[in-house]
Amino acid sequence: MNSDIQSIVLSEKQIAEKVEKAAKWLDAKFEGTQSVPLMISVLKGSVMFFCDLVRAMDTPVQIDFMTVSSYGSSSESSGMPRIVMDLAASVEGRDVVLVEDIVDSGNTLVKMRDLISGRGAKSFTVVTLFDKPSRRTVNVSADYSCFEIGNEFIVGYGLDYAQKYRNLPYVGILKREIYEK
Repeated sequence: MNSDIQSIVLSEKQIAEKVEKAAKWLDAKFEGTQSVPLMISVLKGSVMFFCDLVRAMDTPVQIDFMTVSSYGSSSESSGMPRIVMDLAASVEGRDVVLVEDIVDSGNTLVKMRDLISGRGAKSFTVVTLFDKPSRRTVNVSADYSCFEIGNEFIVGYGLDYAQKYRNLPYVGILKREIYEK
């Protein structure tokens, strides 16, 4: 796997520092509230970030998972996100925190926001590991982004190409010849 990486853009240490800052931001946001926020991981890409984030928080939380797909085995978003696996918990009247791996075109985020809000969530907060504003096709943004990145195709720390590379402990740029075969 490592030989497929053109270059490492973020080390384990850099990622851990930003995850800690995101956890502190969420703790401050929910300080003094009586409700227990519902943290939602958008599988599969956000799972590494999600687990590290909730473990770093002092705020009591409930967790749940959704699978939303817009990439398949491609390096480009289809622009048509679809829910593959829905939540088990109700969001009605809840403070909901959606944890994303990357906000790219923004289409998935819009779909998720509309879905969660339509189900009666009290509040909707988005925390993303990566923001890729150069690729945005809709006017939407995360409430908290750990890193802003360019248009490189990155993998590792949960991010994949064709379901591979998620378990890399760092984030790297995938060599073009891997995904342009």
